[in-house]
Amino acid sequence: MAEIVLATLNAKYIHASFGLRYLMANLGELRPPARLLEFDINQRPLDIVEAILAQEPRIVGLGVYIWNATETTEVVAMLKRVRPDLCVILGGPEVSYETEPQEIVRLADYVITGEADAKFAGVCRQLLAGERPAEKVIPAEVPDLDPLALPYDLYTDEDIAHRVIYVEASRGCPFTCEFCLSSLDIPVRQFPLEPFLAAMERLLARGVQHFKFVDRTFNLNLSVSRRILQFFHERYRPGLFVHFEMIPDRLPEALREIIAKFPAGALQFEIGIQSFNPDVCGRIRRRQDAAKTAENFRFLREKTGVHIHADLILGLPGETLESIAAGFDQLVALGPQEIQVGILKRLRGTPIVRHGAEWQMVYSPLPPYEILQNKLLDFATLQRLRRFARYWDLIANSGNFIETTPLIWTNAGQASSLSPVSRGSAGDPPASLGDSPSGTAVAPACNKNLSASAVPLSVPSGGSPDGTGRSPVLPRSTSSAAGASPFWSFLHFSNWLYSQLGRSHQIALDHLAERLFRYLTEQLGLDLHRTARTLWGDYQRGGRTDKPDFLRRYLPDESPSASTRPLATAPKRQHRHLSDGDFRR
Repeated sequence: MAEIVLATLNAKYIHASFGLRYLMANLGELRPPARLLEFDINQRPLDIVEAILAQEPRIVGLGVYIWNATETTEVVAMLKRVRPDLCVILGGPEVSYETEPQEIVRLADYVITGEADAKFAGVCRQLLAGERPAEKVIPAEVPDLDPLALPYDLYTDEDIAHRVIYVEASRGCPFTCEFCLSSLDIPVRQFPLEPFLAAMERLLARGVQHFKFVDRTFNLNLSVSRRILQFFHERYRPGLFVHFEMIPDRLPEALREIIAKFPAGALQFEIGIQSFNPDVCGRIRRRQDAAKTAENFRFLREKTGVHIHADLILGLPGETLESIAAGFDQLVALGPQEIQVGILKRLRGTPIVRHGAEWQMVYSPLPPYEILQNKLLDFATLQRLRRFARYWDLIANSGNFIETTPLIWTNAGQASSLSPVSRGSAGDPPASLGDSPSGTAVAPACNKNLSASAVPLSVPSGGSPDGTGRSPVLPRSTSSAAGASPFWSFLHFSNWLYSQLGRSHQIALDHLAERLFRYLTEQLGLDLHRTARTLWGDYQRGGRTDKPDFLRRYLPDESPSASTRPLATAPKRQHRHLSDGDFRR
């Protein structure tokens, strides 16, 4: 039984709640009678309520995030119905801003906004002593990081064996990007380095292999970031994998030197580009030196074995479809192993809301609050961009089709003739890749960049993937195959794939591979045998030896060759991106 229960719903089991472990670590004398319970969003809220109430708590603290807000609201509603006397305290970014209109806030007893590491314990002491806080919404003071108890010893052996281990050496962000909650966290604060490294030493001794730093700007303080990198390099062992979020245009020689010493696959850098359009970046107060960023990417790809996970955001105010395409193509040319194509979200508290009227920004009212349409991109276009993002993750980012993916644009044929639908002035209607009443996807007549011809795409039997009974198509223009755009070529593939499958999730790998083969050979006219060999080589990259039926007739009748790739030393997804040369680095 527990007087205090700390609980949250993680997006997946593999994710461990970092925030709750900080609260638990800083409970002081209240820690022994407290319990930490973790669930995931796939569990039934009713079962979660049962597990919490089985502890017979007096206080329940719940972490509320964008991915669990809906489910957590159900949990709170049922907790208060069954145990009206139970004190429910909420915390987390989702309830730290714009609290008044939220149903979950109405249902709960108290909400602690901001960094509640120390504040939660104080509120619990007050409640257990029979006192009631004066206000329902309790702002937490920004804690001094020096005296905070670190949470790393609260990772269990099961966590270490099966879950992502989150760590942080700093908090805050000096930048002011209006789409991001971190822009509100100025100033940047560092944890005392020696106690932090001692905690990392203990985690290594317990067998932790994968560390994920959640610092928003790991390479901001060069002396600290270099020291941490040296720490992990000196203790490197096969299988060690460390993830950092890096500022894209800040990679001086002092950092380059130590980064280059790591074996291939040991480091992953998440690098937020978001947009290459300087007007858009200026509009959302994002500072970024594109030339330095490109130089840093070239260094990382040519001189190191770092796995680069780069981010783009679609739907930013004032960004046209042409600008999105140009930025995506520019990023592809820099060669990151992964490009995460994200859709803009209106996170509670972020200043992005100030652009709502001017750019006609329409967001979903439900988590994760993604943009539905704006002045330059209509709903149908953003739907296609969502599918683009999903299919890009399945095809390109997954590492399952490393050699095959570029064939979509390097041999684009028909797809290379796709043209962006631009909207340059504020008075133009939004770009549209949607369906017209006649069943042909065309933009309004005022779009001068669109030719009269269009490429119709077939739909699965039984109807249209859009639910309209019409076939989605993409506009065509007269651009040459020599300059095929990765963005427009992959968007054409994405639309074709959706016309075949009618879905973007729950697609088996062999079905995905077969559709990719059909697109390359039937739609683009690539050689059957050469395409089959390329795809088969990719298919074996993850250690698969079961030759797919659809490839058998185009491949030599021989047993698959034994893989010469070493056993995985990085996570499986990242390992598939490693070339044979990387293993000799």
